[in-house]
Amino acid sequence: MFLLYGGLFFLLFWRFFYIQSSGEMHGYNLQAEAANKYARETVLSANRGRILDRYENVIAEDTMSYRLVAIVRESATENPKKPRHVVDARKTARVLAQYINWDEEKIYEQLTSKKDRYQVEFGAAGRSLSHEVKEAIEEHKLPGLVFVNDKKRYYPNGSFASHLIGYAVKEEQEDGSFKTVGRMGLESIYDKELTGQDGKVAYDSDVFGYLLPSTEKMVEPAKDGSDIYLTLDKTIQNFLEDAMKRVEEQYNPESMTAVVADPKTGEILAMSQRPTFDPDTREGLESSWLNAVVEDVIEPGSTMKTFTLAAAIDSGNWHPNAKYQSGKYKIYDTVIRDSNLGRGWGPITYLEGIQRSSNTAMAYQLEIMGKETFVKYLDRFGFGEKTGINLPNEATGTILTENPVDRVITAFGQGSTVTPLQLIQGLTAIANDGKMMQPYVIDKIVDPNTGKVLLDEEPKVKGEPVSAETAKQVREILASTVTSEKGTAQRYKIEGYEVAGKTGTAQIPKENGPGYYDGGHQYIYSFLGMVPVDDPQLIMYVAVKKPNMSSTISGSEPVSEVFNSVMENSLKYLNVNPNNTAEVEVEKVGELVGGQAEPVQVELTNDGFTPIVIGQGGTITEQYPKKGTPLSKGSIVFLKTDGTVTLPSFTGWSLRNMLVYKTMSGLPLEIVGEGYVYSQSASPNTPIGDSSPIVVKLRTPEESFQTVETDEGDEELPQD
Repeated sequence: MFLLYGGLFFLLFWRFFYIQSSGEMHGYNLQAEAANKYARETVLSANRGRILDRYENVIAEDTMSYRLVAIVRESATENPKKPRHVVDARKTARVLAQYINWDEEKIYEQLTSKKDRYQVEFGAAGRSLSHEVKEAIEEHKLPGLVFVNDKKRYYPNGSFASHLIGYAVKEEQEDGSFKTVGRMGLESIYDKELTGQDGKVAYDSDVFGYLLPSTEKMVEPAKDGSDIYLTLDKTIQNFLEDAMKRVEEQYNPESMTAVVADPKTGEILAMSQRPTFDPDTREGLESSWLNAVVEDVIEPGSTMKTFTLAAAIDSGNWHPNAKYQSGKYKIYDTVIRDSNLGRGWGPITYLEGIQRSSNTAMAYQLEIMGKETFVKYLDRFGFGEKTGINLPNEATGTILTENPVDRVITAFGQGSTVTPLQLIQGLTAIANDGKMMQPYVIDKIVDPNTGKVLLDEEPKVKGEPVSAETAKQVREILASTVTSEKGTAQRYKIEGYEVAGKTGTAQIPKENGPGYYDGGHQYIYSFLGMVPVDDPQLIMYVAVKKPNMSSTISGSEPVSEVFNSVMENSLKYLNVNPNNTAEVEVEKVGELVGGQAEPVQVELTNDGFTPIVIGQGGTITEQYPKKGTPLSKGSIVFLKTDGTVTLPSFTGWSLRNMLVYKTMSGLPLEIVGEGYVYSQSASPNTPIGDSSPIVVKLRTPEESFQTVETDEGDEELPQD
């Protein structure tokens, strides 16, 4: 017995010794098995980068959503009275088919064909569900359905510059995981920059999942994707979207394109087209995938006369009071006709020819100017070349100047093709005293994890195709097309502002054969304009293709409804004073960064400005407007310092000033309405120490004056 038990003890000792020294048993690595059993790892999901406008208003971001999971294994239910698995697969399939994008039979098959699995999911159809859909499904009280927190891409503004922004969706990867992928527009172009890197939490736990004593969590933080800041102004973009929607509903055109820019910098402030689509649902996307402003080419029509005129003036070949015979112009076998079927208006001056948008005026002007001069200026304005905007797939267009007929028809905007963006770039030179600015739409890209700026765009002068004096003269002549009784752009008058611009009516080439469509309204009607004439603050191009309207309505009507509405609202929003306001004294802002807030406040006040300090005072770290900006007396100058922010009185502030303050202060301001501030939820002089939102309400001047008198006539009440 002693030998038997001694032998068994020796074998047991040897077994312990072997396992301890080798770490293996039956071919299994025990350390690895233990780690597999007790090690836990949780994924920390990274956010996809945001897309924001110039004032940090969100255009696209990740938001909370839900993923639908169905428990199908019966063993998951411990108490039959409280089932935790799908009991009635047919009923469950019938209900779910009402809320997710799978039909009833497909859902039923998924629920019943995989009962050997503990749970099943429903692909992309069961992901990115909203809170409303989750609650609606839960109301049916179906056992076995579980909702897991998830994320989805959210576009809070709906159809908002959709062809520029694009969209991103969750897609299943080869390993069965899901990843948000950009499939169009900026979401696709900058998918790498926007995509974050998931993190993880690793730790050891007991069999119940609790953290074991004396073990540490190993945390690898998630890295969110980079944020893209655009030059777009959400307010101006909304003005444009609203105007285009109204015109689309009224005239049902085949397509529309529009872009608004700052001629001083080349920044694109708004860009849209019709048809458009909703990036959340992709409804309407089947119509077009192209960003028409950048990727599509058109024959510009008479808007091209802007640049033919500029070339003639700058080269010394413009004689406004000289006369020519309007009506028809023949070159070889080609007859050029004016818009009134070639009847013309008899012998008229070249200035009147521009005002009437005469094609023959451009033909004769080209004779005077000469081929080489004309081609040289087309090159200077950048036609036939990419503008260099920070977007892919930019078209170049084709400028036809090889033979005399091509040159003549190019001079008045037919035959050759351009992009709307090239027209905008060229117009910056006219509006900006000869300096042509490169258009751009991405202001900067920032890593939110470190604050590092990965890309920082600045205004870039592309060249000076004409002199400042030429640019001024072109503006004055184009203004006469709006103000003259003979002008074709009279419909583009905006009360209080002097508009300059050129109308266009371009023929559309037939898809299947030579020649152009003719008759009815089978044209592209357009306008290329700027406001105000003396010092343009905004430039805009609008084109409407084949509007559906009666023959008695001018093609300029739908175009002007977009242009006038957007321009007038935007100018007022930007506080650009109308022409009929009194002349005000203007002074440039100096360099204030680095100075002390207290003496700078006194100095600004003495100079007639209104300083607003953001912070507790001390050294100024940021100012707005920047050094060298001309300001009228009474204007607000923002000075940012360190420390707790004390809320000022916002009463009377414009929406623009509120957006600047929100950006510089970083406060959670919720701005409601348009126009000027009339109320705020937190009192002035309140130190702001938490993240509670502060509601600031605005209303337009029209809303402020909508009042009615009471019966007594001694009190005014707001009108509903």
